[in-house]
Amino acid sequence: MVMHWLKTRLFGKKGLSFKKQLSNLYVHNTELLAIDLELTSLDTQTTSITSIGWAKGKGCQLPLNACEYYVIDTPAELGQSPVIHGLTQDILQEGVSLQHAISKVLPLLETSVLVFHNASLDLAALNRTFVELSLPAIDVVYIDTLKLAVYQLNKQHQVLPNNSATLSVCRQRLDLPSCPEHNALDDAMATLQLFFAQIEQFGLTQQSALLQLHHTKALGCYRLGKEAGTRL
Repeated sequence: MVMHWLKTRLFGKKGLSFKKQLSNLYVHNTELLAIDLELTSLDTQTTSITSIGWAKGKGCQLPLNACEYYVIDTPAELGQSPVIHGLTQDILQEGVSLQHAISKVLPLLETSVLVFHNASLDLAALNRTFVELSLPAIDVVYIDTLKLAVYQLNKQHQVLPNNSATLSVCRQRLDLPSCPEHNALDDAMATLQLFFAQIEQFGLTQQSALLQLHHTKALGCYRLGKEAGTRL
């Protein structure tokens, strides 16, 4: 019953527009789930997940006991991943299966608004995982902190400066403390903290609806579990 209520609240009744659905989601009571994936490459057709981290939050609060992290035992070619993420083959062999890690986050995907920094990359990797594991297709609602940052930067620059929208630089611009990079859990927590700061930057309050961010094009729906993925 609770699961059904949450799904109804997130995705609304059949036929409701996405904007109408967002008007029912408020800052103070919307379950947020920031997810970060460490990948073997940026090629969404071939990349494999080497680690996944996520952090749950609500009402601009991030409880540390609502965070999880898994290293994935993958046979994939690692490329530059060990250099960037520090995840060598020896470390990965001590990890869990991809199916196990996804089974842990799966119940949260449909009942939370997902938060990413560069949603297109992580959603494509998650979609590839759903297809590989033959998981049933699901619809998710997401927010992209990178697109929120780019929306603000475009007000000041005709051409964006190099590296101006990286997670660390976006955090610095909003006076957030520096944090470790290239670790899925650290990056997930950093992304959720960034979104909380962006909420304030855009002038939203705890009573504001997420609809107020719709004009930034940083919010969307995505169907996981289709060969090419589907933006809804």
